[in-house]
Amino acid sequence: MRRPRPAGDLEGVHVTQQQAGETPGFGPDLVEVFGPSQQDGGPELVQLLTPEGERVHHPEFDLDFSADQLRGFYRDMVLTRRIDTEATALQRHGELGIWAQLLGQEAAQIGAGRALRPQDYVFPTYREHGVAYCRGVNPLDLLGLFRGVDQGSWDPAENNFGLYTIVIGAQTLHATGYAMGMQRDGVVGTGDPDRDAAVIAHFGDGASSQGDVNESFIFAASYNAPVVFFCQNNQWAISEPIERQTRIPLYQRALGFGFPGVRVDGNDVLATYAVTQAALQRARDGQGPTFVEAYTYRMGAHTTTDDPTRYRLSDDLERWKLKDPIARVEVYLRRNGLADDDFFEAVQQEANDLGHTLREGCKALPDPQPLSIFDHVFTEMTEELEQQREGFDAYLASFEGAHR
Repeated sequence: MRRPRPAGDLEGVHVTQQQAGETPGFGPDLVEVFGPSQQDGGPELVQLLTPEGERVHHPEFDLDFSADQLRGFYRDMVLTRRIDTEATALQRHGELGIWAQLLGQEAAQIGAGRALRPQDYVFPTYREHGVAYCRGVNPLDLLGLFRGVDQGSWDPAENNFGLYTIVIGAQTLHATGYAMGMQRDGVVGTGDPDRDAAVIAHFGDGASSQGDVNESFIFAASYNAPVVFFCQNNQWAISEPIERQTRIPLYQRALGFGFPGVRVDGNDVLATYAVTQAALQRARDGQGPTFVEAYTYRMGAHTTTDDPTRYRLSDDLERWKLKDPIARVEVYLRRNGLADDDFFEAVQQEANDLGHTLREGCKALPDPQPLSIFDHVFTEMTEELEQQREGFDAYLASFEGAHR
């Protein structure tokens, strides 16, 4: 059962301009944006599209979006949600061993994913299906992981999208190290938009309590690494509510490590895109790390083995359904005459076609060849690994002989 937030837990938390300005690396233009308290529903929560589908403006993060961009965001989120619902159904039918749902977090993932440039690099957890979609990873590759027939064989270099990380928070250290490597490769702060690159690390509110994450903050701040820490605060670390994890908003932790943080409406794809774009550009320019807290809600379960009715109230879920990220974009498109019924029907048909492809494709995924596990350990086969492979091959051959 979710316990109410103790009165005053998040009240009075405010970073003054003087305090923020004293922190090395903070430019004066960042103090107002990244310093103030941004409590849920407060005036400093970065939002460009309200839950009612009304366009609002922000003094620092406002952007102009074309009709094509808005329709593209809508399509991306609908298709991403379809991937999620189909995978959940496949797991219920015994075709997947497990699935980590993203229902309700589509805007956070699509906004962040579309803000990337081709040369940027992504380090995901195990729930970034929308970001993977944006980077061109075949959804069937994701299903193969959860079906247990794939060890993560997509080529990270092809999409600049790392393999899913199961060890909670470990990817933030990987991301920071990779970002430090970018610095040494001379692809940060050159002023060339086709060359300068940044790294983004995705993790959840629960992972923010891990030591690895906090260690990555220290290294990133100390070396001014070009990395964006993108936290999808979906309010639950499995069954642990956010009130049990922190006494202040998560984004404010960044200031203690020496870099800025910002809280964005994670159900607003426009705001998420704008904030992530700004944070990535700041990193590419050589201004160091940023913490982005995408304030959202996990409307589904943590995974398909989880029963959220055991620990959260249905009222919370119903309240967040009114903030659905897809519905607010649809309302805006319809209200402003930017899309008609033909468009929405076409997107729905595309989603149906995708669903069919996923269902049939998942069932047709081949079982892996046992020896293929050795193919993705090192770029070049080592002598020791070759010996292990030969030994395993001989072991498998002994079973084949027994059947002859």
